[in-house]
Amino acid sequence: MVPEAEFRSYYGRPVLKQPVWKVPDVPAYLYLGGLAGASSTMALCADLTGRRRLARSGRLAAAVGATASVGALIHDLGRPARFLNMLRVLKPTSPLSVGSWILAPFSALSGAAAASEITGRLPALGRAAATTAGVIAPAMTTYTAVLLADTAVPGWHAAYRELPFLFAGSAVSSAGAVGMLAAPAESAPARRMAVAGAALEFAAERSMHQRTGMVGEVYRQGRAGAAWRAARVLTGLGAGAALFAGRSRPAAIASGLCLTAGAVATRYAIFEAGRASVSDPRYTVVPQRERLDARR
Repeated sequence: MVPEAEFRSYYGRPVLKQPVWKVPDVPAYLYLGGLAGASSTMALCADLTGRRRLARSGRLAAAVGATASVGALIHDLGRPARFLNMLRVLKPTSPLSVGSWILAPFSALSGAAAASEITGRLPALGRAAATTAGVIAPAMTTYTAVLLADTAVPGWHAAYRELPFLFAGSAVSSAGAVGMLAAPAESAPARRMAVAGAALEFAAERSMHQRTGMVGEVYRQGRAGAAWRAARVLTGLGAGAALFAGRSRPAAIASGLCLTAGAVATRYAIFEAGRASVSDPRYTVVPQRERLDARR
């Protein structure tokens, strides 16, 4: 019998080019955008239920996160004009174009809501801006996952079903961390957000590892694997501490810090996993052959 052929690429060179996005700009952009979106949702819900301190914390976190996210994106692009050029046309078939049109109005509305909150001026307009931002917030929380999954990068594209849920869970736990740290007297909903977000994140991770097969190896190896394992530990500790944060302020602080660090590590791990999957042509070619064989 003829032995099964081993995989080899043309001179061992990668099939795809490395993403040109830089560290820490893009991982920060991914984390801050998710934090801003989930914090805006938290602020809207807190406002509707009369939790003024929690609403204020969420609005400020949304404004800071969205503004910093835009700053990280512009720094990665190199010139502010490049970000403005992305707003010249709205292309529904392009996640990058749609994402730019989500990020720009959300940032402006969150900034207006935060300015009204701080100065006390134009409260009606400030509340309207916060409400509109809260409506856009779910898209703000997850559009970066779609942006990554829509590329040809194997480590990202293979997880296209789970990445939006993974990003959403991580963002919700991040917003819960903000609420626990900034509004301890009204932190009960924030604690529930932290635990629910962590649970969603772990469920999405489990599904992703089961479904992505060989490509999922990149999430367990090298720098991506180290960051991923650190994120799992930090998120698990943060969610566990959140269960006791209502009785202990030190537990709330520890939970908030662990969840924040875990969310940052998660975004960095996903970014590095994508880069690692491009470096090895096996992750590009072998899944393509498997899909062709399955169709036959």
